[in-house]
Amino acid sequence: MNLLKPHLLLLLWLVSTWAAPAWAHGDPLVFSGKTMGTTYHIKLFQGPGSVPRNLESKIRGCLDEINRSMSTFLPESEISRFNALKETDTPFPVSGDFYKVLETAAYLHRITGGAWDGTVKPLVDLWGFGAPGARYRPPAPEKIREALKTVGFDHIRLSGNKALVKKNPGVTLDMASIAKGYGVDRLAALLEDAGIRNFLVEIGGEVYASGQKPGGNPWQIGINAPSPDAPLNRVYKVVPLKDMAFATSGDYRNFFEHQGVRYSHVIDPQTGYPVRNGVVSVSVSAKTCILADGLATALMIMGPEKGLDLVDRLESVECLILVNQKHSSLKEFFSKGFHAAASD
Repeated sequence: MNLLKPHLLLLLWLVSTWAAPAWAHGDPLVFSGKTMGTTYHIKLFQGPGSVPRNLESKIRGCLDEINRSMSTFLPESEISRFNALKETDTPFPVSGDFYKVLETAAYLHRITGGAWDGTVKPLVDLWGFGAPGARYRPPAPEKIREALKTVGFDHIRLSGNKALVKKNPGVTLDMASIAKGYGVDRLAALLEDAGIRNFLVEIGGEVYASGQKPGGNPWQIGINAPSPDAPLNRVYKVVPLKDMAFATSGDYRNFFEHQGVRYSHVIDPQTGYPVRNGVVSVSVSAKTCILADGLATALMIMGPEKGLDLVDRLESVECLILVNQKHSSLKEFFSKGFHAAASD
């Protein structure tokens, strides 16, 4: 569904495969695997005998269900069948999962003034960052103008009976920028329903932290240094997290250069071109990971002024926006509450 976004490091994540619990030493129980074109990790602290024996199969089943719904790489997925639909004004029934994601998609599109748009797939593909494969030069302006005709979340209507309706036959959806966040939220709910309170869930760099580690220590999330040359273990800033989600987007891993100009995978759905506002990284904390995930992408496009104005009006949402200045220096833009939770 999407490539791994290595902008978040889970500090002290020392185990990458299933590990038997060593409760006497305070070691966590860890689940991990592959999903949505990336990897997932779950770390939890729970007393022996209190973890359901079928928890691993429930985790896998939950992820498979989301993938079957929202993967554009599966021809029979809900999203692929919707994208192939050429009829307008015809209700297309969808699952509860898909409809919940689309409701958040509509909300993100509205509050960001269109900066987040789940119909941007034709532009992403055209610029070489989607399924058709990489390219190393900008597309022709007329092709961009043509692709823009089928971009716009207002080309889709959400019906009250869990159905979608196309108003433009050429519109297509790609929920990759929020599906991982939704997957994190679903797994967090699954663990909470199982009576587990202290855990960390991560899919492709998007995170939800619940409770705390033994000894009352908070979970800590490291933001990767925003540079193409920075190793994945180079931490720019550490953020403690409790009962919150966290997501980071950046333009420094997925891009190409042509005639001295760098073009990133972050496409402005309103202009059709990769954004060039100097923003190199955005980190967002929120109550849900799907919201943090979507906002991290949207703020890359909105820039620091509009982005901070939006975040400061949202409840329980904070952000850090990093902007590249001259001579490769970084300028930090914090929302009103983020500085209290971040430390170098």
